[in-house]
Amino acid sequence: MLYLVPSPIGNLADITFRAVEVLKTADVILAEDTRTSSKLLQHYGISKPVSPYHRHNEHRIVQHITQQLAAGKTFALITDAGTPGISDPAFLLVRECVKQNINVECLPGATAFVPALVNSGLPITRFTFEGFLPLKKGRQTLMKKLAEEERTMVFYESPLRLIKTLDEFIKYFGPQRQCCVCRELTKLFEEKKHGALHDVCMYFKQKNVRGEIVIVVEGKS
Repeated sequence: MLYLVPSPIGNLADITFRAVEVLKTADVILAEDTRTSSKLLQHYGISKPVSPYHRHNEHRIVQHITQQLAAGKTFALITDAGTPGISDPAFLLVRECVKQNINVECLPGATAFVPALVNSGLPITRFTFEGFLPLKKGRQTLMKKLAEEERTMVFYESPLRLIKTLDEFIKYFGPQRQCCVCRELTKLFEEKKHGALHDVCMYFKQKNVRGEIVIVVEGKS
């Protein structure tokens, strides 16, 4: 069995009882960053073998993991924050498990885009999750396509690229398109800024932006 276990996006208390139980009983825990995950595991007194599983090694080790799963071992996959597979490693391993008829179970739990979307105050009956935008190739083409998107759009972004991305949104979507930028969700310095793209961009241009960021943008009316 392969378990995909959501980990807290900030507050360590945001983990389910079942997630802790699975981590305690798994034979091996796969972690995106073993240093980051060690804080969570130590906090809940979990002592299990931990192996790195991230985008730099997943192609190389996926067959080795599925062989052990097929032999009867139970693995639990966690990432630095949130649900594995949502802008984080997991897809390749899940796909290979499905091909080999290995049981995969994803536990419900923390995902950053859900609270950001609900907190935004924008329509959420229909939305599109875009994750991280491409850095170069295909970025302009995607922006032009998204400018015509009528559903609410959700993006992940780095604090270092926030201003650049907001400026591009203004260029392609228009300065008055409504948005909400959520920063450091569930953490001590959580911040949510609502308003027109132009106003929100000007606000963050005057700040030293840190932390994980989710941007929710209104669709074309």
